[in-house]
Amino acid sequence: MKNTALITGSTGGLGSCFVNIHAKTGGDLILVGQNEAKLLAQKKEVEEKYKVTVQTIVANLTDAEQVDNIYSTCKQNGWEVEYLINNAGFGGQGDFVRERSMEQDISMIEVNILAPTRLCKLFLPDFIKRGHGKVLNVSSTAATMPGPLRQSTTQLSPTLQAGQPLSGASLKAQA
Repeated sequence: MKNTALITGSTGGLGSCFVNIHAKTGGDLILVGQNEAKLLAQKKEVEEKYKVTVQTIVANLTDAEQVDNIYSTCKQNGWEVEYLINNAGFGGQGDFVRERSMEQDISMIEVNILAPTRLCKLFLPDFIKRGHGKVLNVSSTAATMPGPLRQSTTQLSPTLQAGQPLSGASLKAQA
């Protein structure tokens, strides 16, 4: 695989846009999502349309073990990730106390904060070692805007802020 982008939440919204943009430039892809049927359909469509190599990894980002498995799968298969695009995420809607369960909010934190943090911690040492790699942590502007009955954890993971220099390497982080 060459010029490979790993994209979480690839099958919908911005994720599918990132997939098409990267594939259009000839870059290979590792697509990550929960729904195997959607991933396989996306893989087939992208491979046929853009003539690039596409791999898929089914993972539930609320499960730390499955997040770690994303990295392990890439290493075991020799897939070198050049672009890590942490795109998967969702926001909480409704009254924090009365309308949303603890499980919903914990899941949101796991997907929006913990999974991108884990993936950065796993992939960044490889980027630094080889002297190149790029990270895009996608976040909604809704995360920074006040609103009634809306709390969100789509804030950028505190581990990697946009523009933060990563010593010893020519790396870029963007949010």
